[in-house]
Amino acid sequence: MQTYKFIIKGKVQGVWYRKFVSESAKEEGFKGYIKNLPNKSVEALVNIKDESELKRFIEILKKGSPYSEVKEINYQKTENQNFEDFEIRY
Repeated sequence: MQTYKFIIKGKVQGVWYRKFVSESAKEEGFKGYIKNLPNKSVEALVNIKDESELKRFIEILKKGSPYSEVKEINYQKTENQNFEDFEIRY
């Protein structure tokens, strides 16, 4: 298990993006969190098992909400963390 940090840019704040991503991530069994950043982007930290899970989570981020417009997704491995669930942080 590896923890990844994602930064999502585009029209992703004020458009229900975190809610839709959180619901989809929970349905798929992902554990981690998503939160807004002051620079209008969104951050997600998620535990990923393998390459197929990584691709699945990126697809969730790309889909977002009906009102969002994802322009860029950057990610990198980060220090491992244990999460109990997937949540929206404020």
